[in-house]
Amino acid sequence: MNAAESLLSTGEDGRVALQCGDSRMLYSELRDAVRRAAGAWQGLGLQTGDRVLVYAPDSIDWVVAYLGVIWAGGVAVGLNSRLFEKDLSAVLADCGARFVFSASGEVATLQPPLREDTAAPRILTEREARTLWSTAAAIPAAQRPADSPALWFYTSGTTGLPKGVIHAQRAVLETASFAKTVLGVDERARLYASSKLFFAYAMGNALCAGLRLGATVILDSEWPTAERVALIAEQHRPTVLFSVPTLYLKILQAGLTGRIARAGVRHFVSAGEALPGAVRRLWREATGIAPISGYGASETIALVLYCNNDSGLLSPSPMVEIRPRAVVAEAAGAPQRVWLRHPCVSLGYWKRPQAQSDSFHDGWFSPGDLFRRAGDAWEFCGRDDDMLKISGQWVSVLEIEQSLLSSAAGSVQQLAAVGYTNSEGLGSIALFAVATTGRELEARERTQAGIDALPKIKRPRLVKWVEEMPVTATGKLQRRKLKDLYLSNAFA
Repeated sequence: MNAAESLLSTGEDGRVALQCGDSRMLYSELRDAVRRAAGAWQGLGLQTGDRVLVYAPDSIDWVVAYLGVIWAGGVAVGLNSRLFEKDLSAVLADCGARFVFSASGEVATLQPPLREDTAAPRILTEREARTLWSTAAAIPAAQRPADSPALWFYTSGTTGLPKGVIHAQRAVLETASFAKTVLGVDERARLYASSKLFFAYAMGNALCAGLRLGATVILDSEWPTAERVALIAEQHRPTVLFSVPTLYLKILQAGLTGRIARAGVRHFVSAGEALPGAVRRLWREATGIAPISGYGASETIALVLYCNNDSGLLSPSPMVEIRPRAVVAEAAGAPQRVWLRHPCVSLGYWKRPQAQSDSFHDGWFSPGDLFRRAGDAWEFCGRDDDMLKISGQWVSVLEIEQSLLSSAAGSVQQLAAVGYTNSEGLGSIALFAVATTGRELEARERTQAGIDALPKIKRPRLVKWVEEMPVTATGKLQRRKLKDLYLSNAFA
């Protein structure tokens, strides 16, 4: 099979496949463009299995370049176009890409450490690519084993250096199962993800799912903000909006929910981080539709767990199997890691044998997050360092954060709880928070009231107000770095 060919096998010729700004591309045009892009990649010397970095803002050309690599038999690797220079150099060195598709030639100025047997990658700019595509011969899709690599993601690096996650050709086949079964959408849908295509969340649930459905995928070349998401919704009227909790909160705080509701969005999906119950409630009150909370990873592409009620408890998505890693821990009610199986689970990590053996086994994947069984559902407990033992009892920092966000009700932009050892050598909780501009006093008062209302064991003993939180290049909170910064008095 060929993953790109499978993605483009459904859509009707005359239906719009991609919409980006004023540009659109029909399925018939997209199939032809991808065939020609594949011919151009092969003309440049792309060999079966060669990796190509796609390093540019989202666009129709981005999709054509990416799918063209896979169609030609190569392996496509989407990268954050805002990646810090040191991280980009590390990725270039790690994956050994032969080509880089870039918005400009600036990436050529980087000097990644290369092995002696590795040549510097050939840089292909968007302008050069369009010229090549216009004259290249369309070629048939390269047929590959279903378990051969087709695409990679790099993890966000919240727990260390990013890892290359390898996905097989077959990984795209069931990417639409969540959209079809949970959301109930079909080829008439218009899917828009505020996250960018280098995220597995957007790639799997918007682009891949949309193409497998034969639906329309809405792209945006600009970085997402609350105002930008509202504008895209007004201009393109998506059926489904895939976004993240932080952005849903910012849209609420900016008073933009009315514009999105009037655009006719029928389904809101939240993933990337746990959706606070307060944000779900406020969004439902503002739009009449509560977001569905999803759980997925770079290693799954698809959302493998979801919650569509106020309990916050997660159930398996269609075709997903889940089981605990340790029966003893489950019997004791302790949070623990689980095993997940789904057709979209990746093959594993690139050159990370220790992480590979820890997280993958016989088609199953075990994320680093912790869960606790709750009847037929699962409670998300965060990562190991999100669960603290205070006075001999397990405490979830996520539960604390969600409770305090509910108390603050919009006066706080972001907050994070971390564990630390106090001067007496005992485990304690520190809270870091960013106030909404103009509501600083209210934020402090409401947050303190929320802290006072918590059970004693869950109350943060230290509260620090900061201007911003440390995040990865993909915007995810770095709890470990936040703790390190606190211990070094960086926020003092």
